[in-house]
Amino acid sequence: MDDLGWDSCDVIVVSGDAYVDHPSFGAAIVGRMLEAQGFRVGVIAQPDWKNIDDFCELGRPNLFFGITAGNMDSMVNRYTSDRKTRSDDAYTPSGEAGKRPDRSVIVYAQRTREAFKAAPIIIGGIEASLRRVAHFDYWSEKVRRSILIDAKADLLIYGNAERQLSEISHRLAAGEQISDITDLRGTAFVVRKTPHGWTEIDSTHLDRPGPLGPKVDPYSANNSFCVQGTEAEKNCDRNVKIVKFSGRVPNADRMLSVIRLPSFNQVRNDPVLYAHASRIVHLESNPGNARALIQRHGDVELWLNPPPLPLSTPEMDAVYELPFTRQPHPSYGEASIPAYEMIRFSISIQRGCFGGCTFCSITEHEGRVIQNRSEDSVVREIETIRDQVPGFTGVISDLGGPTANMYRMACKTPEIESACRRPSCVFPRICSNLKTDHGPLIKLYRRARELPGIKKVLIASGVRYDLAIESPEYIKELAQQHTGGYLKIAPEAISEGPLSKMMKPGVGTYYRFKELFDRYSNEAGKEQYLIPYFIAAHPGTSNEDMLDLALWLKRNRYRADQVQAFLPSPMATATAMYHTSKNPLRRVDIHSEVVIVPKGLKVRRLHKAFLRYHDANNWPLLRNALKSMGRADLIGNGKRHLVPSYQPLGTGDRLEGRRSARNDKPFRTTHTRSEHVDTQRNLGSGKKPKPGQRTMCSTNKRRRT
Repeated sequence: MDDLGWDSCDVIVVSGDAYVDHPSFGAAIVGRMLEAQGFRVGVIAQPDWKNIDDFCELGRPNLFFGITAGNMDSMVNRYTSDRKTRSDDAYTPSGEAGKRPDRSVIVYAQRTREAFKAAPIIIGGIEASLRRVAHFDYWSEKVRRSILIDAKADLLIYGNAERQLSEISHRLAAGEQISDITDLRGTAFVVRKTPHGWTEIDSTHLDRPGPLGPKVDPYSANNSFCVQGTEAEKNCDRNVKIVKFSGRVPNADRMLSVIRLPSFNQVRNDPVLYAHASRIVHLESNPGNARALIQRHGDVELWLNPPPLPLSTPEMDAVYELPFTRQPHPSYGEASIPAYEMIRFSISIQRGCFGGCTFCSITEHEGRVIQNRSEDSVVREIETIRDQVPGFTGVISDLGGPTANMYRMACKTPEIESACRRPSCVFPRICSNLKTDHGPLIKLYRRARELPGIKKVLIASGVRYDLAIESPEYIKELAQQHTGGYLKIAPEAISEGPLSKMMKPGVGTYYRFKELFDRYSNEAGKEQYLIPYFIAAHPGTSNEDMLDLALWLKRNRYRADQVQAFLPSPMATATAMYHTSKNPLRRVDIHSEVVIVPKGLKVRRLHKAFLRYHDANNWPLLRNALKSMGRADLIGNGKRHLVPSYQPLGTGDRLEGRRSARNDKPFRTTHTRSEHVDTQRNLGSGKKPKPGQRTMCSTNKRRRT
């Protein structure tokens, strides 16, 4: 500030991430975007939250504090899916853990309020965006209030924030009070009551949830005459509610219609109402037809305006061509920031995703409408990286976004797009109104790799393979020119149960993609492999589903180094399934299916163990599970077996504890210690023990296997 001659900042951004001046980091985009419009922006990165000193470092801003947890939800950043504290933080110099608090947005807002009581506070970013309504919190196993209420901020911005922040900054600079800014899309705030002139619609009129009890017998004499105001009413079962059927809600002006969600207390205490509210929030997510939402929190009302309008291509170009240095702040010296090292030579070509995967947060944050950059803009950024970024070797690590191959895909007409209320454009099958032309993306790939000084352009973003098989030419381009030996792909599951709850395509689609990928790789003389990703313990997944997946992995000779267990992120549809055992993809009522939910550490560990069937530490757990499932036939030392019946020395006690490992019945062979070491080596190489090896338990317990 001294060097620039500033006596104060207009806007101060407080972030849970280290500051990296790269368009993959939200704080950098916000700062550069506001700077380009003439505002003086300061950033407080990873402040010490134990006191207010760091929050006072830049003084009070003239307009507002903008608070974000960073590129990740702070709880996801700090804890694993098993609620264990992570040992590192990819968004911190040297990967050091512990540089941000739990629920960072709330803590930062509280410290900021302590430091500057009257300063306007706006919260945003992924953490605020996904916690904008009453939501289930996996880490406390309870439904929490909107983060806006807990943070006591003035305004919440959800989704991508360029439109909202730009207008808010200009209106505050013009003298408007932040309490008067209530008309912006993509914002949430607190009101005392529904404003005059608005038509309030009860969400249960749109999608009526059913009672929790059993279905009422319409032929029961006791229930047939339970009419209000009659003598028979006195004899009615008091648990039976008389439903008054009302006519259809008139088609009120959508611009002045607000949908009342069940209150915080209601969704906290009633799983059916929670699932219903989740369904309504997702149905009202299309910017073309979404209405405002209101939800009671105690003595105040949470008001959510409809989602922001997607950025146009010129607007996207303008954002990503701001003068980023594409480097971490110099104050970090030589310290490496892992997240930056991963994306330093990558380029975002799009935003949004219409896949609608229920476990994913992209749709809730960025929306279903794909926002594209122009080909020329992407090429200019590649040239900037080539000419200005230190350490560039000629390899662009990624041209992508939330999904690698949705570039320039959209509905056939804007009218259809603005009227659509489907949660996914590709499930259960690709919508007939969706244009799946990969031509513009192929053209971009070819132009990028032909630039002088560019040796290779890789694709590291996940490929949506059900879309890719619509264009064999794209798969050929991808396999022969843009894959560096391995291509990651995400089937997530192979059984219909979990796939239907994930809204993912069947395994047949995967086989079709693999066939084309292998063919084009072989034509180019390349030995390349697909790396499939799978999720353990997702709602809808039974033990039998995971067993089928483990057998599939073994048949296809896949051995996962790391596995991902389902992590219920706030606001996701799969999280509503996890919490309520209901399926909000359909109307939630008395007839709703009961979703299988693998809860508890024991079953989650078992599901992860199935994915790592080859790890000897998992064998005792898997053997016990197979026996209880009636599949002991899969225990043995042949190719058709899933796990061996012997246990190598020093393994098997990591997951189940030493006692259960000792109690697991040993494979009765005897061999010398050198033979035992050979067996362990064979296990590591995927080989079975030598034929004829026979054992019995040694009297020396240390050598027992």
